[in-house]
Amino acid sequence: MPAPTRINAHDLADQLAARDVTVIDVREPMEYASGHINGSLNIPLARITQADLPRGPLVLVCQSGNRSAKALNQLLQQGHPHPVVDLVGGMPSWQQAGFAVRKLKGAPLPLMRQVQIAAGNLVLLGVILSQAVAPGWIWLSGFVGAGLTFAGISGFCGMARLLAAMPWNQVSIGSQGE
Repeated sequence: MPAPTRINAHDLADQLAARDVTVIDVREPMEYASGHINGSLNIPLARITQADLPRGPLVLVCQSGNRSAKALNQLLQQGHPHPVVDLVGGMPSWQQAGFAVRKLKGAPLPLMRQVQIAAGNLVLLGVILSQAVAPGWIWLSGFVGAGLTFAGISGFCGMARLLAAMPWNQVSIGSQGE
């Protein structure tokens, strides 16, 4: 029977208490800064196969479970010498199980909240300008609505990519002091 490739939050908590595993958070530094499992290491998915990983069993974590599943497959294909598993349901499952997360000081707002704030402000601005300046400004609201619809269908959000590149969202992996 093949070794399991997934673990639930309660079993992970037990293994962490026994110091049997190392948790690797494969999200981007900005996401990690906004809330992570205490003691986890941040190694983004894009660097997982090049990173010098700790010896012993590893548990991979991300927001939804998609990136950690990809990282798991990459490490297994690479022939990683130690057991590697994926946290079922990602960080939400950890939090829903009642376990705490640690946030780094000065962490930016979550990216999706920033998108909501920016999109909402642009829609509001378009409506106000269309009434106060010229009717054509309503197209700003339409453009934002179309962009959000495209993001929902395709999974690609240009506004999120743009916001992620902003200076206030730059969190370096080396400066993760609490």
